[in-house]
Amino acid sequence: QVQLVESGGGLVQAGGSLRLSCAASGSISMLAMGWYRQAPGKQRVYVATITSGLSTNYADSVKGRFTISRDNAKNTVYLQMNSLKPDDTAVYYCKAGGTIAYWGQGTQVTVSS
Repeated sequence: QVQLVESGGGLVQAGGSLRLSCAASGSISMLAMGWYRQAPGKQRVYVATITSGLSTNYADSVKGRFTISRDNAKNTVYLQMNSLKPDDTAVYYCKAGGTIAYWGQGTQVTVSS
């Protein structure tokens, strides 16, 4: 079982940047890793994924602004978020694995206009 802890959230003005981290309790080298977000009153939605082979994919809403990366030596996944918009305000969750998935507790990102 893998435990995930997100960090790096906070309050930022529109146009600003944040870098989220997701630290895993065990090795993630063979796992696909992803970021999801849930805005108030809405369902959790997909943001980005990175495979064990370093292939990446992004939701259209964040493409060109967000970058997902991983450091397997540190068992950590990152989400660099640039040009933030108020619509990016949400709790951001880290996910490890696929059919059997593990989730973190989330980190709040608030973007003010």
